[in-house]
Amino acid sequence: MHGLSRHLVDPELLAALDTFPSLVFSAQTLPLMRASLPQFLAMAPPSDVTDVTMVERYIPGPPGAPEVRVLVYTCDGAEGPSPAYLHMHGGGYVFGVPELNDLGNRRLASDLRCVVVSVDYRLAPEAPFPGAVEDCYAALVWLHAQAASLGVDPGRIAIGGESAGAGLAASLGLLARDRGKAPVAFQMLIYPMLDDRTGATSEPHPYAGEFIWTAESNRFGWASLLGGAPGGGDVSRYAAPARAKNLAELPPTFIAVGALDLLLEEDIDFARRLIRAGVPTELHVYPGAYHAPDMTPEARVAKALRRDVLEAMRRAFEEASPR
Repeated sequence: MHGLSRHLVDPELLAALDTFPSLVFSAQTLPLMRASLPQFLAMAPPSDVTDVTMVERYIPGPPGAPEVRVLVYTCDGAEGPSPAYLHMHGGGYVFGVPELNDLGNRRLASDLRCVVVSVDYRLAPEAPFPGAVEDCYAALVWLHAQAASLGVDPGRIAIGGESAGAGLAASLGLLARDRGKAPVAFQMLIYPMLDDRTGATSEPHPYAGEFIWTAESNRFGWASLLGGAPGGGDVSRYAAPARAKNLAELPPTFIAVGALDLLLEEDIDFARRLIRAGVPTELHVYPGAYHAPDMTPEARVAKALRRDVLEAMRRAFEEASPR
């Protein structure tokens, strides 16, 4: 498929393909990628946000599991109980730390005057399913329990993330619905990784998945999370949310994905099924965009994505406000 979809890429995103060749996740490359994380973080642009304070916390983990590290962002001078956003970083379930989204989370906290809690969940393959989603659930329960001390309105807690983090958010939405103890007001799914069958057993898309996040990397991420080959018959809906048969009574949902993203069709189908289940759902498909187009923040499509995310979350927090 090499080169088949390059002519469809947004011209503003083409240059990044030479800077960021497709990230090949494998058992061989993962240790090298993890080792290079400090240098990657050091390349991040300095924060331009001056009214947000971040503190690192360690909170109770799932029963029998270690504590969970979280980064808590609060907007200076925010009045009254604030909305909150529980954030999960991306990285194919095998890579990454909350600091990868430090600037984005600071901007979100500032723009929406909300509290952001970003979860340093356990990674696969060392901690396969359900390690990560249970860490995120523990953080959601903690956020509810500590709402008063954090200045958070427990009726306006959103969950979300990017890529695998968005997949975890979708899993968490199902878990929170089914356990019934920690309500969620909204879920923000930014190019979410939802279906272990993509690139494994489903028919490949002829134009999606050539760049950045490939079927090969997707299979490795899912195999690491599941502890076995993806695409099998017995995969939990809390691991792969696309496997859930019942999507009713989930919180209002925002889904965004690029038209050239490997995850395009699973994301569209999840949105379609949410709508059929009566869940208020907003879906954006960005022409010319591959996976994670916001790696080129000055591109118009990246700015459009950020604008759409902000507007959707602002509206969700307003609609969840007590009348």
